[in-house]
Amino acid sequence: MRLGLIAGNGRFPFLVLDAARHLGHDVVVIAVKEEASPDLEAAAAREPCATVHRVSLGQLGKCIEILQQADVTQAVMAGQVKHVKLFAGILPDRLLLSVLLRLRARNTDSLIAGVADVLRQHGIELLDSTAFLAPLLARPGVLTRRAPTADELDDFAFGYGMADAIAGLDVGQTIVVRDRAVVAVEAMEGTDEVIARAGRLAGPGTRIVKVAKPEQDMRFDVPVIGRQTIEAMRAAGASALSVDAAKTLFVDGDDILRAADAAGIAIVGRVTT
Repeated sequence: MRLGLIAGNGRFPFLVLDAARHLGHDVVVIAVKEEASPDLEAAAAREPCATVHRVSLGQLGKCIEILQQADVTQAVMAGQVKHVKLFAGILPDRLLLSVLLRLRARNTDSLIAGVADVLRQHGIELLDSTAFLAPLLARPGVLTRRAPTADELDDFAFGYGMADAIAGLDVGQTIVVRDRAVVAVEAMEGTDEVIARAGRLAGPGTRIVKVAKPEQDMRFDVPVIGRQTIEAMRAAGASALSVDAAKTLFVDGDDILRAADAAGIAIVGRVTT
């Protein structure tokens, strides 16, 4: 099968590329020009080769044209495209502009769901973004050598309801808690930045709660954790992290847990319905 890969930033696109090729897929990569790593072409050049097309963020029509010319009928979105780029001078083409004009709100879910609808109208179905990466999804229960303390568990329990509510509003997926008080809430800045801000506000001893949306669409905007997240926690003095099991992607695999163990950070996978 010929698979389209719409690639944003981070390691996520590299993982999908390697996994899809390993399974025998011929991959056509649409690299978002403003976001995708400059190393993507070198990774795609390894056998079996994949073709890479760099397309500006606003050029939805060109993206669809390339996929159709390659006879792609299924695609995966992988990697972050910062929402703030909507305010950074990106010029939408006519097709993307038609999507934007139909939106009641320009939050992540509405925007990408609108793009997914247009792709489907042009014969391209979006697959779950983790379809090829099931082994990298967070497992349930305590994942590190150290289990959370009673105080850390209390902060998690305190934070879940608010984190779920904020995620349900598509504001962000991460909140930072200390002593049963919300220190910081993620919006457009991203997880690592909100962890750093919480460290400046509250000092060491914060706990991080990262959740999937209540009706998480696994085709896009799936929660992602990497070694960089653990480094951000270590630098901020954050002591524990809760993620949603089976819905959070560990892009660095078990290296994340080894880094957390080295830093004395506890990680748990919350089971959700």
